[in-house]
Order: sequence, then C-alpha cells, then structure tokens
Amino acid sequence: MKKALKPCNEPGCPSLTREGYCEQHRRTKPAYDQYRESAAKRGYNSKWRQARAGYLSKHPLCAACLMQGRRTPATVVDHIVPHKGDMKLFWDSSKWQPLCAPCHGRKTAKEDGGFGNRTSNVRV
Repeated sequence: MKKALKPCNEPGCPSLTREGYCEQHRRTKPAYDQYRESAAKRGYNSKWRQARAGYLSKHPLCAACLMQGRRTPATVVDHIVPHKGDMKLFWDSSKWQPLCAPCHGRKTAKEDGGFGNRTSNVRV
C-alpha cells in the first residue's frame, strides 16, 4: 500500500510528496544540519525514548523554570554537558536535567552559537 501524498515540508512549497520533502527540496538540508547525522544515529532511538519517559516521570518540572519560581512541565531531557557523540556521557543520567521546550531551545542556541551568539557550555 502506498503512502498518501502530503505537502512538502519546505515552507511555501506547493508540491505533494510521499516523503517529508519534495524532490526539489530533499537534496538540500538546512546549513545548520548539513553535516549532522540522523537523530537515531546520534543515539536518540527507542532505548533513549524509553529512558527519557522514565526520567521525565521522575522529574516532571522544568529545572530552569523552577529556578525562576515557575512550575512548568518538562518535555525534554537535556544533556547538561553536550555529549557530542560520547555515548558514555550520553547515557550518564547524573548529567541530565528536565527542561521545557522553550528553555531547552534557549540553552541549545547559546551552546551552538545560534542567534548570533558565540558557542559556550552554558547551563540554564
């Protein structure tokens, strides 16, 4: 059975495709993602999803928001120290923290130099 056609994921592209992107946009990855391996190849697989769910059940509130007096549900398990492919560090749960998506986005942008920032290891 064939997948149904759906719009291309490229903003503004009217093409229909069975994949995420149409033929024209499939070949070009965003600059920030150009040399990056897939999430599964970086360790974010079913084993990670299970560990993440268990961690969030024990740590349901965003650590960064709690420090500011807000009680916000955590949706992301953050690696406090970026693991950069080091699987020992990746699986070290003592180096994880629960964050909400906005806090994780801000932390990642600071670390990766997003929004014009220089890279640094910043803990939120």
